[in-house]
Amino acid sequence: MAPKSNQKSAELTASTAPNGQKKGKSAKDAKPTDEEPELSEEDAALKERLETCVSTLLNSANEESVTTSIRLKALDFIVNELRSATSSMTSVPKPLKFLRPKFEALKGFYSTLGGELVKGDTEMLFLRARLGDVLAVLAMTMGKRDDRESLKFKLLGSADYDTLLSMGDTASAADNNLGSWGHEFVRSLAGEIGQEYNARILSGVDPDEDGPFQDLLKMVDVIVPFNVAHNAEAEAIDLLIEVQRLKKILDLESIDEKNYRRVCLYLIKTADFMADPDDYAEVLETAYELFRKQHQYHDALRIALRMGNEEAIPELFSQCTDKLMTKQMCLLLARQRVNYTVEPNEDGTEDELNEIIGNEKLSEEFLKVAQDLDVMDPKTPEDIYKSHLAETGGFSRRREGGPVVDSARANLASTYVNAFVNAGFGQDKLMTPDNDWLYKNKDHGMMAASASLGLIQLWNVEEGLAQIDKFLYSSEDYVKAGAALAVGILSSGVRNEADPTLALLDEHINGDSHIMKCASCTGLGIAYAGSAREDVMELLLPVVEQENSGPNTMLEVSLAGLALGMIYVGKCDDSVGGTIVQRLMEATDEELDHSHVRFLCLGLGLLFLGRMEKAEAMLEAIRTIEHDISKFAEIVLETCAYAGSGNVLKVQEMLHQCAEHLEDNAEHQMAAVVGIALITMGEDVGAEMALRSFDHLLHYCELPVKRAVPLALGVLNISNPDFSVIDQLSRLSHDPDNEISQNAILAMGLTSAGTNNSRVAGLLRQLSEFYSKEAGHVFCVRIAQAMLHMGKGLMTLAPMHSDRLITSGPSLGGVLVLIHCCIDLRTTLLDKTHYLLYYLTCAMNPRMLITVNEDLSWRPVTVRVGQAVETVGQAGKPKTITGFQTHTTPVLISTQERAELGTDEVLSVSSVLEGIVIIKDNPDYIAPETS
Repeated sequence: MAPKSNQKSAELTASTAPNGQKKGKSAKDAKPTDEEPELSEEDAALKERLETCVSTLLNSANEESVTTSIRLKALDFIVNELRSATSSMTSVPKPLKFLRPKFEALKGFYSTLGGELVKGDTEMLFLRARLGDVLAVLAMTMGKRDDRESLKFKLLGSADYDTLLSMGDTASAADNNLGSWGHEFVRSLAGEIGQEYNARILSGVDPDEDGPFQDLLKMVDVIVPFNVAHNAEAEAIDLLIEVQRLKKILDLESIDEKNYRRVCLYLIKTADFMADPDDYAEVLETAYELFRKQHQYHDALRIALRMGNEEAIPELFSQCTDKLMTKQMCLLLARQRVNYTVEPNEDGTEDELNEIIGNEKLSEEFLKVAQDLDVMDPKTPEDIYKSHLAETGGFSRRREGGPVVDSARANLASTYVNAFVNAGFGQDKLMTPDNDWLYKNKDHGMMAASASLGLIQLWNVEEGLAQIDKFLYSSEDYVKAGAALAVGILSSGVRNEADPTLALLDEHINGDSHIMKCASCTGLGIAYAGSAREDVMELLLPVVEQENSGPNTMLEVSLAGLALGMIYVGKCDDSVGGTIVQRLMEATDEELDHSHVRFLCLGLGLLFLGRMEKAEAMLEAIRTIEHDISKFAEIVLETCAYAGSGNVLKVQEMLHQCAEHLEDNAEHQMAAVVGIALITMGEDVGAEMALRSFDHLLHYCELPVKRAVPLALGVLNISNPDFSVIDQLSRLSHDPDNEISQNAILAMGLTSAGTNNSRVAGLLRQLSEFYSKEAGHVFCVRIAQAMLHMGKGLMTLAPMHSDRLITSGPSLGGVLVLIHCCIDLRTTLLDKTHYLLYYLTCAMNPRMLITVNEDLSWRPVTVRVGQAVETVGQAGKPKTITGFQTHTTPVLISTQERAELGTDEVLSVSSVLEGIVIIKDNPDYIAPETS
């Protein structure tokens, strides 16, 4: 409100504003006045009291009657007013406002309280300590930005309180309570502690020693428990990270069953933003230890798998005494395809647990879900193509009138469509009724057809082998090779005591037939992906090391190297890595020019998938190769090593690679584009930034870079048909450049894999008409349709699971094989090595949620399924999903969806509802009374 003396002039200014402006609108035009706004009686009284207290405290006139105890009383009043005002800070509190002009005077008075004046005088020392606290609070709003005065005064005050304590004055020392000044003060102090810590490190102090930071750490030890106790866990963690003492949080007793989840969730999400690998590991290890302390071994296992720390698995199993949780941990290992064997235990349950880890019941559960959803009937390729819906279909059929001529390429496409659509169902209408279809193909087509039996019988080893066995003794080499590949596909991710894959493929690896060797290598790579089996490695290493200089040798070497990469995915195995690098170094230029050498480089990259700096030694070795392939291998290895890390510096490096304008020998640029997607996948902010970068690449870069952009979009959105991405791919699928359009079509299949998305299905049907005269394009459309309707919509290729926390190495590896096929479609999918498509089997997983009892028998319960919502750092118990629908299990869950129990009757053993979840009765549940 304006002072009374100025009211008339203010009104006059407002009323005479030009253009009929409303009154009061032009207050800014009124001349500013020097006088302060008039205070209410209450505020005026408070201001007067505070000023009186300050003048008593300063005692400028040196009156003898003003003793230390009187000064203390005056200071007490100021302290009480400040404490009651700063507990909430929606606006600047009144006492702070009124004391503002006195700040410099109080600072001057504080500087006089030194030396002999306070020596041995507890009362004077207490006065100085309390005044230090008051100045620290005032400096919060009045101190200069980089002077850190608030912290300086608080540290001086704390030192005085310590002196009082050492003198035996415990009553006065007890007043040193940070929390009593309110949250805002504590928050401000924490910020200054971080600045001071960094300043000391820049001045050359060793951060690993506690001595130089003793005063700061003492304060941190007070602030962190205060924050945790007041639901500000995120601020406590931020402060500990700032002073590089995160492990201190493990010693806090205030972290209990009520708040440990919030703390751990914040730690997990913070890890994404840690640039330094050591900091990244420390943050996740802290979350791991917290889960273990709370006996949440399933969650601890999720963190261990995220870190790639498989050595922790035996320790967790030995510590976990809850049988249900042990089973749930086995189910998680099965989904991640970890080759772990449970040691014999007292209960004698090790066989049952090993069966679960070996996925032996996966086929049975998948078929039960299919029956429940009533999708058991086999589908034909025509059911997928829906040619009768084509606008020109009826007209062209009437016009021709004659019988439809089978083309080898169309039949090959139908083989793959049939295999992927009926994957895991054990029955179809082409291959299982009789062998006619097999002989409608030729050479590599026959091989793909007999291999498709493995995909149709996926995970069902017993029945599948019975069907495939007869083809293993066929007189046709290609049929035999397909059967060998089928054996590998069949047991993808399934562990069987008899180990039929190794037994059946062993002899062919060392045989003379080239096609049998290729099929067997691929079969072993698919069957044992992620298992790190040494006996399989010993079979494949000689194939990589062979030095015959035939045209087929390099294909065998490359496929064996790729298989080894899949088997040891993310394991950083030195013998495999050393062998592959050695082979690349010793190869002739002619061998390195072979179209499939890229897969040998990919095999090396997969060895270090997600292992970050552990790939440095191999990178140095690769740089010594004097051939164009060296650059390609280097980028593939580097991007695989940093896959999913969100490392911004690596993304910048890859963008720098794309900036060069090259027309030829630009395969390394394609690898760099895919690498950007690979590094940023799984981290939402990075993925969004990458999408914008891809737009720039499409506008400004050369053709090789543009050709890889659709593939990169596919990698970023595996089994996640985002509207804008599908829109972009749909535009690119009509590009005049054949390779861009073919890659865009396949990327549409990858982004919508296993979703049955009707929009994508319509777009692909239109594309099949648009490109009806282009055999290559039609083949790509058919493969995209096969992926779209994969497993009749019950499967996913998404490599991230367990609430997008863990990336499955074999899954991502399988997708990368397809991406590297697309880098040069003419020599892979559109030529003779189209059977590499079967590597997608490693990425295929059911996308179902089944709730089961302790004995793994089904127990349907109601669940809510909706879009996942980010809840990290939010107060209270925020909703984790939005736009949900309530279903009864089993239900299907998409990539971006999350499920939660819709009833209090039961509790889930797992914190994440995905895949097979064990549930138990809630002991605290009280059934509602029915009238």
